[in-house]
Amino acid sequence: MSQASYELKAEAREQVGKGSARAVRRNGKVPAVIYGEKQPPLAIALSYKEIFYKIHGGGFLTTVATIDVDGKKIQVLPKDYQLDPVKDFPLHVDFLRVGKDTVVNVNVPVHFINEEKSPGIKRGGVLNVVRHEVEFHCPANAIPDSITVDLSGAEIGDSIHISAVTLPAGVKPVISDRDFTIATIAGTAAAKPETDEAAAPAAAAEDEAEEK
Repeated sequence: MSQASYELKAEAREQVGKGSARAVRRNGKVPAVIYGEKQPPLAIALSYKEIFYKIHGGGFLTTVATIDVDGKKIQVLPKDYQLDPVKDFPLHVDFLRVGKDTVVNVNVPVHFINEEKSPGIKRGGVLNVVRHEVEFHCPANAIPDSITVDLSGAEIGDSIHISAVTLPAGVKPVISDRDFTIATIAGTAAAKPETDEAAAPAAAAEDEAEEK
């Protein structure tokens, strides 16, 4: 399941706008906004150091956090952030309020296991990852930190579709109108199928057509 939740301390900001944001940054903090759950947006200022490490530590956009705003605790999910294009430090963060029934769309990384149990890869085939992340519709308090694709038995020319992946309860792909491809096992010149040598190029062509 998703990473452990964490807590951030914040101060409410009285003023908003570019001038206010610049003043917040001069004081070593990062301006942010909490919105959603049919409540007015709340402008806050966060510790620069804490936010920097959370953003660059991985899993930032898929982990629910608690923000303590002057003593009031609010559950949130980071939805977006801006980094300085040159120095890579955080400029602004948007948070979505999370209630018990909040459902969100998030990009979840794809992990592959059992490559050593794939006959196609053993014979020199190559894992061609079509989607390194998949966007899912899921409960905000039950976001998976990754989905796992099992490559056991995969042959050259095989495609692994989303239907082959076991998803946690309540987690559904945002793309729902087709069984899209996550990865293929592509043949190489050195990888000769045991049966029909023409099968690998034909299958690869089919997969390319499907990716488009």
